[in-house]
Amino acid sequence: MLLESKNAVIYGGGGSIGGAVARSFAREGASVFLAGRTEATLEKVAEDIRAAGGRVETAAVDALDEQAVERHADQVAAKAGSIDISFNVITHPHTHGVPFHEMGVDDFMAPVEVAARTTFITARAAARHMIPRRSGVILAFGGPGDRSGPLRDYYLGGTQVAFDAIETIRRQLSVELGPHGIRFVTLASGGVPETFPGEFDAAEQITKMIEDQTLLGRAATLEDVGNAAAFAASDWARSMTAAIVNVSCGALID
Repeated sequence: MLLESKNAVIYGGGGSIGGAVARSFAREGASVFLAGRTEATLEKVAEDIRAAGGRVETAAVDALDEQAVERHADQVAAKAGSIDISFNVITHPHTHGVPFHEMGVDDFMAPVEVAARTTFITARAAARHMIPRRSGVILAFGGPGDRSGPLRDYYLGGTQVAFDAIETIRRQLSVELGPHGIRFVTLASGGVPETFPGEFDAAEQITKMIEDQTLLGRAATLEDVGNAAAFAASDWARSMTAAIVNVSCGALID
């Protein structure tokens, strides 16, 4: 198994992407620590993992609260002996479908501020436990977006700026943490349609738009994302840092 004896903390572990990654990590042998604000959604993912024979614990943690994150990281490290993987995939607030010139500044800035704050807080908490061990992997989700063909007739507000903020943090921390043996990798997709129902009124339209922009004629699935994350977090990817793992089916061209 790729992640045997590894301890992984997943912030936003009750969400669709966080849950998919958690299941994949557990399947590959990791002990998974799910953190999020809604215990019911965390427990739903945890039940699936336990039913499959995996090891999992849940904790109510606000990934924007630095004291709560530090306290939880300390507890995980004390109990498990290490934090080997940290993955932040919490939901960012967003205002979509509103043109830039009609949008309020708070609506635009909300995802940017959340993304930058939570990425810094959770990465710092992980690094403080990884540095003494001279090993560890920090993962992010988002990516720089498609520079060659921006979406038309669909306004993204500050969402892409938020992803770019994460990428800037990833570049900086990759440089700072590399000498300590710590890797930092981003998973980038062109959109995962399975995450849309219940969130977007035009889910079918957006799904088709995503699929039409891919080279493979299909969009990434949650299983695809989970498998890619497990690989990126494993020692098989030990030479990969300061990098993007592209799981966009060709919607994003490197």
